[in-house]
Amino acid sequence: MSPSLVILALAVGGFSIGTTEFASMSLLPEFAPALGIDAPTAGHVISAYALGVVVGAPVIAVLAARIARRTLLVGLMVMFAIGNLLSALAPSYAAMMAFRFIAGLPHGAYFGVAMLLAASLVPHAKRAQAAARVLTGLTVATVVGVPLANVIGQIFGWRWSFGIVAGLALLTAALVRLYAPLSPPIAGASPLRELGALKRRQVWLTLGIGAIGFGGMFSMYTYLASTMLSVTRVSPALIPVALAVFGAGLTIGNLGWAWIADRSGKLMLSAGATLVWSAVVLALYPAATASLWTLLPVVFLIGCSGGLATILQTRLMDVAEDAQTLAAALNHSAFNVANALGPWLAGLAIAAGFGLPSTGWVGVALALGGLAVWAVSLALDRGRAPAVRPAV
Repeated sequence: MSPSLVILALAVGGFSIGTTEFASMSLLPEFAPALGIDAPTAGHVISAYALGVVVGAPVIAVLAARIARRTLLVGLMVMFAIGNLLSALAPSYAAMMAFRFIAGLPHGAYFGVAMLLAASLVPHAKRAQAAARVLTGLTVATVVGVPLANVIGQIFGWRWSFGIVAGLALLTAALVRLYAPLSPPIAGASPLRELGALKRRQVWLTLGIGAIGFGGMFSMYTYLASTMLSVTRVSPALIPVALAVFGAGLTIGNLGWAWIADRSGKLMLSAGATLVWSAVVLALYPAATASLWTLLPVVFLIGCSGGLATILQTRLMDVAEDAQTLAAALNHSAFNVANALGPWLAGLAIAAGFGLPSTGWVGVALALGGLAVWAVSLALDRGRAPAVRPAV
């Protein structure tokens, strides 16, 4: 089977996950009044999904260590479909919180295993680009899926958006079952061996870079729709346009930074560069919110910082040694810690009276925090002997 066809099937799963993850943020103004809650409280629904990712990724990765990757990926997509279908039917805020947590459980394990599978199909020097192509499903979702889900939510109701995602997840399960190779688990794989990743300092530092540094992007994105309505004062019809612009930046940044990392062979320097980029463009955001014409270019540039995800995913393939699955899944736990941390800190800033544009400054602080962790990791890395290349 062609590697490109397999990666395309895996990317469809990324599209369904990306649609629900980011559309939930953009639909916040829609489902908050329907569930009888205000916007800051509705942000807890986003955090519940992120918490599901944080919990589900390591638990599933460890317990499923001996399951063939194709079988595991199909099962994860079926579980994801169930979580989103329940979300579409949620009768109350409490139920919605529970169902979003369930929907988040397979997220991290799916991306982690899918990227490992993709990387195993290409030469070593193209691992970052293979992982980026899987993640492109998510980034394309921010261009197409999220704006479309937002439009559907505004016209037909937010419940339809979650229902469509459930259908996409079932389509993914069918495609992966059809096209992905059925390979046996890695020789010697076991829950105990996977837990060995937790003993490695560089694994924790790499996860810390994402958990803190990526929070800056989420602090802005979660409140983008509310900022456009209350500060920029544009029509709700323009919100999908801004979401698509962000998604275009995310897609270009994902592929572009992965290409730079593979071509240069310097993953850590590429990661540091994305964090500096993120801090700079987020600092432009508060002033840019005054006008749509300044807001859209800055939102695009902030989206470009999303390439950090693929770089750190590839970095974990090097530092995790023989505990590949857990480390790969934990990367998405880390990013969903960022998904919870960024909106929470931004919500505190808004509640304290600093205003919606202050989410940009919260983002700057988080990007710089991630850069500090990166600096520690880089310093330790320079004193470490080259590791034996692990199998993926």
